[in-house]
Amino acid sequence: MSVTLAKQPDSVSARLNKLRAGVLGANDGIVSVAATVIGVAAATDSVPIIAAAGVAALSAGAFSMATGEYISVSTQRDTEEAIVERVSRSSNGDPDGILDTLSTDLERRGVAPETARLAATDMIRHDAVGALSCIEGIDPDDLVNPWHAAWASFFSFIAGAALPVAAILLFPAAVRIPATFAMVLVALALTGFVSASLGEAQRSRAVVRTIVGGALAMAVTWGIGTLFDIRV
Repeated sequence: MSVTLAKQPDSVSARLNKLRAGVLGANDGIVSVAATVIGVAAATDSVPIIAAAGVAALSAGAFSMATGEYISVSTQRDTEEAIVERVSRSSNGDPDGILDTLSTDLERRGVAPETARLAATDMIRHDAVGALSCIEGIDPDDLVNPWHAAWASFFSFIAGAALPVAAILLFPAAVRIPATFAMVLVALALTGFVSASLGEAQRSRAVVRTIVGGALAMAVTWGIGTLFDIRV
Protein backbone atom coordinates (compact mmCIF):
# COMPACT_ATOMS: atom_id res chain seq x y z
CA MET A 1 0.00 0.00 0.00
CA SER A 2 1.49 3.36 -1.05
CA VAL A 3 0.24 6.69 0.22
CA THR A 4 1.68 10.04 -0.84
CA LEU A 5 0.61 13.53 -0.02
CA ALA A 6 -1.36 15.12 -2.82
CA LYS A 7 -0.27 18.74 -3.33
CA GLN A 8 -2.41 19.65 -6.31
CA PRO A 9 -5.43 20.72 -4.22
CA ASP A 10 -3.14 22.95 -2.13
CA SER A 11 -1.81 24.57 -5.31
CA VAL A 12 -5.33 25.20 -6.60
CA SER A 13 -6.32 26.67 -3.23
CA ALA A 14 -3.25 28.91 -3.25
CA ARG A 15 -4.12 30.21 -6.72
CA LEU A 16 -7.69 30.92 -5.67
CA ASN A 17 -6.47 32.76 -2.58
CA LYS A 18 -4.17 34.92 -4.70
CA LEU A 19 -6.98 35.66 -7.13
CA ARG A 20 -9.34 36.50 -4.29
CA ALA A 21 -6.71 38.79 -2.75
CA GLY A 22 -6.30 40.50 -6.12
CA VAL A 23 -10.04 41.09 -6.43
CA LEU A 24 -10.21 42.52 -2.92
CA GLY A 25 -7.19 44.72 -3.62
CA ALA A 26 -8.87 46.07 -6.74
CA ASN A 27 -12.03 46.70 -4.72
CA ASP A 28 -10.04 48.69 -2.16
CA GLY A 29 -8.47 50.72 -4.94
CA ILE A 30 -11.84 51.50 -6.50
CA VAL A 31 -13.50 52.58 -3.25
CA SER A 32 -10.70 54.57 -1.62
CA VAL A 33 -9.61 56.48 -4.72
CA ALA A 34 -13.17 57.06 -5.95
CA ALA A 35 -14.07 58.53 -2.58
CA THR A 36 -11.01 60.78 -2.74
CA VAL A 37 -11.55 62.16 -6.25
CA ILE A 38 -15.30 62.63 -5.75
CA GLY A 39 -14.65 64.52 -2.52
CA VAL A 40 -12.12 66.77 -4.22
CA ALA A 41 -14.34 67.23 -7.30
CA ALA A 42 -17.15 68.36 -5.01
CA ALA A 43 -14.87 71.11 -3.72
CA THR A 44 -13.35 72.31 -6.99
CA ASP A 45 -13.73 72.09 -10.76
CA SER A 46 -9.96 72.38 -11.27
CA VAL A 47 -8.83 69.38 -13.31
CA PRO A 48 -5.16 69.69 -12.20
CA ILE A 49 -6.17 69.62 -8.53
CA ILE A 50 -8.50 66.65 -9.04
CA ALA A 51 -5.84 64.84 -11.06
CA ALA A 52 -3.18 65.49 -8.42
CA ALA A 53 -5.46 64.21 -5.68
CA GLY A 54 -6.34 61.10 -7.66
CA VAL A 55 -2.76 60.22 -8.54
CA ALA A 56 -1.62 60.89 -4.99
CA ALA A 57 -4.36 58.66 -3.56
CA LEU A 58 -3.56 55.94 -6.10
CA SER A 59 0.16 56.02 -5.36
CA ALA A 60 -0.21 56.18 -1.59
CA GLY A 61 -2.82 53.42 -1.55
CA ALA A 62 -0.84 51.09 -3.79
CA PHE A 63 2.35 51.39 -1.75
CA SER A 64 0.43 51.16 1.51
CA MET A 65 -1.35 47.98 0.39
CA ALA A 66 1.88 46.43 -0.85
CA THR A 67 3.76 47.27 2.34
CA GLY A 68 0.95 46.00 4.53
CA GLU A 69 0.70 42.73 2.61
CA TYR A 70 4.46 42.22 2.69
CA ILE A 71 4.62 42.73 6.45
CA SER A 72 1.56 40.57 7.11
CA VAL A 73 2.63 37.69 4.87
CA SER A 74 6.23 37.88 6.12
CA THR A 75 4.92 37.35 9.63
CA GLN A 76 2.84 34.41 8.42
CA ARG A 77 5.86 32.91 6.65
CA ASP A 78 7.99 33.28 9.79
CA THR A 79 5.32 31.38 11.70
CA GLU A 80 5.17 28.66 9.07
CA GLU A 81 8.95 28.27 9.04
CA ALA A 82 8.97 28.00 12.85
CA ILE A 83 6.31 25.27 12.69
CA VAL A 84 8.22 23.35 10.02
CA GLU A 85 11.42 23.62 12.07
CA ARG A 86 9.63 22.36 15.18
CA VAL A 87 8.11 19.48 13.19
CA SER A 88 11.52 18.63 11.74
CA ARG A 89 13.06 18.43 15.22
CA SER A 90 10.25 16.27 16.54
CA SER A 91 10.44 13.91 13.55
CA ASN A 92 14.04 13.09 14.47
CA GLY A 93 13.39 12.44 18.14
CA ASP A 94 10.07 10.65 18.63
CA PRO A 95 9.13 8.31 15.76
CA ASP A 96 6.46 6.50 17.79
CA GLY A 97 4.86 9.78 18.80
CA ILE A 98 4.83 10.91 15.17
CA LEU A 99 3.14 7.69 14.11
CA ASP A 100 0.50 8.08 16.80
CA THR A 101 -0.11 11.71 15.87
CA LEU A 102 -0.56 10.95 12.18
CA SER A 103 -2.74 7.93 12.85
CA THR A 104 -5.00 9.91 15.16
CA ASP A 105 -5.29 12.73 12.65
CA LEU A 106 -6.28 10.34 9.87
CA GLU A 107 -8.84 8.67 12.10
CA ARG A 108 -10.41 12.05 12.84
CA ARG A 109 -10.76 12.48 9.08
CA GLY A 110 -12.76 9.26 8.84
CA VAL A 111 -10.06 6.67 8.06
CA ALA A 112 -10.43 3.28 9.74
CA PRO A 113 -7.88 2.73 12.58
CA GLU A 114 -6.04 -0.14 10.86
CA THR A 115 -5.87 1.74 7.56
CA ALA A 116 -4.84 4.94 9.32
CA ARG A 117 -1.92 3.15 10.98
CA LEU A 118 -0.72 1.71 7.69
CA ALA A 119 -1.14 5.01 5.89
CA ALA A 120 0.70 6.92 8.62
CA THR A 121 3.59 4.47 8.46
CA ASP A 122 3.85 4.92 4.69
CA MET A 123 3.58 8.70 4.97
CA ILE A 124 6.40 8.85 7.52
CA ARG A 125 8.55 6.67 5.33
CA HIS A 126 7.91 8.92 2.35
CA ASP A 127 8.17 12.36 4.02
CA ALA A 128 7.77 12.63 7.78
CA VAL A 129 8.23 16.41 7.92
CA GLY A 130 5.75 16.99 5.10
CA ALA A 131 3.19 14.66 6.65
CA LEU A 132 3.36 16.33 10.06
CA SER A 133 3.33 19.82 8.53
CA CYS A 134 0.14 19.02 6.66
CA ILE A 135 -1.57 18.45 10.00
CA GLU A 136 -0.75 22.08 10.74
CA GLY A 137 -2.13 23.08 7.34
CA ILE A 138 1.32 23.85 5.92
CA ASP A 139 3.16 22.56 2.87
CA PRO A 140 6.92 22.88 3.58
CA ASP A 141 7.59 23.09 -0.16
CA ASP A 142 5.05 25.84 -0.76
CA LEU A 143 5.29 28.43 2.00
CA VAL A 144 3.60 31.78 1.49
CA ASN A 145 5.66 34.32 -0.44
CA PRO A 146 5.50 37.91 0.88
CA TRP A 147 6.83 39.37 -2.37
CA HIS A 148 4.10 37.68 -4.41
CA ALA A 149 1.46 39.06 -2.06
CA ALA A 150 2.98 42.55 -2.12
CA TRP A 151 3.17 42.78 -5.90
CA ALA A 152 -0.33 41.30 -6.32
CA SER A 153 -1.77 43.90 -3.96
CA PHE A 154 0.23 46.70 -5.56
CA PHE A 155 -0.91 46.06 -9.13
CA SER A 156 -4.49 45.07 -8.27
CA PHE A 157 -4.93 48.29 -6.28
CA ILE A 158 -3.62 50.34 -9.21
CA ALA A 159 -5.92 48.51 -11.62
CA GLY A 160 -8.94 49.25 -9.44
CA ALA A 161 -7.95 52.84 -8.69
CA ALA A 162 -7.34 53.69 -12.35
CA LEU A 163 -11.07 53.48 -13.09
CA PRO A 164 -12.31 56.35 -10.88
CA VAL A 165 -9.28 58.51 -11.76
CA ALA A 166 -9.93 58.08 -15.49
CA ALA A 167 -13.67 58.62 -15.09
CA ILE A 168 -13.41 61.80 -13.03
CA LEU A 169 -10.95 63.31 -15.53
CA LEU A 170 -12.59 62.26 -18.79
CA PHE A 171 -16.20 63.25 -18.14
CA PRO A 172 -17.31 66.90 -18.51
CA ALA A 173 -17.60 68.92 -15.31
CA ALA A 174 -21.41 68.92 -15.41
CA VAL A 175 -21.67 65.13 -15.16
CA ARG A 176 -18.28 64.35 -13.68
CA ILE A 177 -19.42 63.26 -10.22
CA PRO A 178 -22.63 61.33 -11.07
CA ALA A 179 -20.96 59.54 -14.00
CA THR A 180 -18.00 58.51 -11.86
CA PHE A 181 -20.37 57.44 -9.10
CA ALA A 182 -22.32 55.24 -11.52
CA MET A 183 -19.22 53.66 -13.10
CA VAL A 184 -17.76 52.90 -9.68
CA LEU A 185 -20.96 51.19 -8.53
CA VAL A 186 -20.92 48.96 -11.61
CA ALA A 187 -17.28 48.06 -10.98
CA LEU A 188 -18.01 47.34 -7.31
CA ALA A 189 -20.90 45.08 -8.28
CA LEU A 190 -18.51 43.14 -10.51
CA THR A 191 -15.82 42.76 -7.84
CA GLY A 192 -18.43 41.73 -5.28
CA PHE A 193 -19.80 39.10 -7.65
CA VAL A 194 -16.35 37.72 -8.47
CA SER A 195 -15.15 37.61 -4.86
CA ALA A 196 -18.35 35.83 -3.78
CA SER A 197 -18.01 33.34 -6.62
CA LEU A 198 -14.43 32.54 -5.65
CA GLY A 199 -15.46 32.04 -2.04
CA GLU A 200 -18.62 30.13 -3.01
CA ALA A 201 -20.67 32.62 -1.00
CA GLN A 202 -24.06 34.13 -1.76
CA ARG A 203 -23.46 36.45 -4.70
CA SER A 204 -26.41 38.81 -4.29
CA ARG A 205 -25.57 39.54 -0.67
CA ALA A 206 -21.90 40.20 -1.50
CA VAL A 207 -22.83 42.51 -4.39
CA VAL A 208 -25.27 44.52 -2.27
CA ARG A 209 -22.79 44.76 0.60
CA THR A 210 -20.01 45.97 -1.71
CA ILE A 211 -22.22 48.52 -3.47
CA VAL A 212 -23.65 49.92 -0.24
CA GLY A 213 -20.20 50.27 1.34
CA GLY A 214 -18.74 52.00 -1.70
CA ALA A 215 -21.75 54.28 -2.16
CA LEU A 216 -21.61 55.30 1.49
CA ALA A 217 -17.89 56.12 1.27
CA MET A 218 -18.39 58.24 -1.85
CA ALA A 219 -21.44 59.99 -0.41
CA VAL A 220 -19.60 60.93 2.77
CA THR A 221 -16.56 62.36 0.96
CA TRP A 222 -18.82 64.17 -1.52
CA GLY A 223 -20.63 65.76 1.42
CA ILE A 224 -17.34 66.81 2.99
CA GLY A 225 -16.13 68.22 -0.32
CA THR A 226 -19.23 70.39 -0.70
CA LEU A 227 -18.33 72.15 2.55
CA PHE A 228 -15.34 73.68 0.74
CA ASP A 229 -15.36 76.03 -2.21
CA ILE A 230 -11.94 76.10 -3.83
CA ARG A 231 -11.57 78.59 -6.68
CA VAL A 232 -8.48 78.43 -8.89
